[in-house]
Amino acid sequence: MTVEAPAVPALTYGRLIPVDVHFDDLDALGLLHNARYPLLVERAWSELWGGHGFRFEGDWAAAGDACNAVRELRITYDAPVTRPGEYAVHLWLERLGTTGLTYGFRFCSADGAVTYAHGARVLVRLDSATLRPAPWSERFRTAGRELLRPAE
Repeated sequence: MTVEAPAVPALTYGRLIPVDVHFDDLDALGLLHNARYPLLVERAWSELWGGHGFRFEGDWAAAGDACNAVRELRITYDAPVTRPGEYAVHLWLERLGTTGLTYGFRFCSADGAVTYAHGARVLVRLDSATLRPAPWSERFRTAGRELLRPAE
């Protein structure tokens, strides 16, 4: 008798970015430390935006859209990650405003089938000289529109 693996839900929005959990990411109980989830999500976002040519390379004035700051972070832990290995972060945009955006994320199994944590983060684009909100570039907005989650 052959047992088939459960079907993996296809992504209908956003991107699935591979991430690795290392042994030293686990806490004393052998669980992925709660502070590592946002760090791994941040690394996934950096990889995604870097692929579009948006990255910080040490010069805030030249950073353009990469000059931004976190305004809010919400995360819910759904199930513990109990071992190192390959996982993924599902990323998408909930809202793309003039100077800010809200992105959603799921920390999940490598195939996207199991969710370990989910949440949202609000970013504000900053002017590097004044540190006041500044508009996203049209190039950034074009890339961001591809990540918008469809309205339900």
